[in-house]
Amino acid sequence: MLRSSLPRCTAQGVFPKAVRMIAKLFVASSNPGKLAEFLALANPAAPQPESLHLELLPNFSSLPVFDETAPTFAENAAGKALHYSQFAEGRILADDSGLVVPALGGAPGVRSARYAGENATSEERNAKLLHEMRNLTGDQRRAHFVCVLAVAQKNRAVAIISARADGEILSAPRGSAGFGYDPIFYVPELKKAFAELTPEEKNSRSHRGKAFRRLLSAQIL
Repeated sequence: MLRSSLPRCTAQGVFPKAVRMIAKLFVASSNPGKLAEFLALANPAAPQPESLHLELLPNFSSLPVFDETAPTFAENAAGKALHYSQFAEGRILADDSGLVVPALGGAPGVRSARYAGENATSEERNAKLLHEMRNLTGDQRRAHFVCVLAVAQKNRAVAIISARADGEILSAPRGSAGFGYDPIFYVPELKKAFAELTPEEKNSRSHRGKAFRRLLSAQIL
């Protein structure tokens, strides 16, 4: 970690208050939305280092693409972090996540984003899943989201952390917030779908929120 008097993260990656130590972490993505999501998860209430500087990996779109075709979330996340760690001096954060329905043999699983085809919309993926589950009832509708976060530096794995969020699949979409499978993923304890939660509620419950907080509390950054 580098000794610094810089402030913590803004929208470009700095938290409000001056601190002495800053750990830099590059997110293996070119998507500002993904960076914003991690910044929202790295809130002052979460266990974290004295400071954490998050930013997108520079020139990500021009780098050789990592093919996420492994059969598990952990292999995809670790492989992605290791691959992109060859192109940066600092540590790389990569993730793989998806929805698992045990009654469907684990589908959509690692193919969650491609479940209805490479260019399918979230609505099309949800519709396919609801169709596949049309005859399932009770415990057969149980599901969980999985997130695996991997950190690597110079082609060496530093950490691999996973978390899950448990729920069940509704028979029809509900809510207008969130993205992906959120409208059909129901949390019985809250009596709400993920798409009906506020951002704060979802961050406290989500698989990605849990995994990121575990990463921060692991004190490896």
